[in-house]
Amino acid sequence: MRPRNDGGCDYVRLRSSSIQGKEQYEWIEGCHLPPQMPLLKKRRWLSLEAMPLQRHQLEAHGYQPSKPVF
Repeated sequence: MRPRNDGGCDYVRLRSSSIQGKEQYEWIEGCHLPPQMPLLKKRRWLSLEAMPLQRHQLEAHGYQPSKPVF
């Protein structure tokens, strides 16, 4: 999650899934401004090997671990 100046936040949610016996992660990127419903910006699939690089990039852009937004 990354807080914004308008009281909302940008977020990334990761869900693990096994597709044809291969572990993958669904990457869901969105934003949320309460009391509105969260807005989905992007959705894609990543391999387990890509996760460390993605996490490093998120932290470099100000994202921090948090409780689920919704």
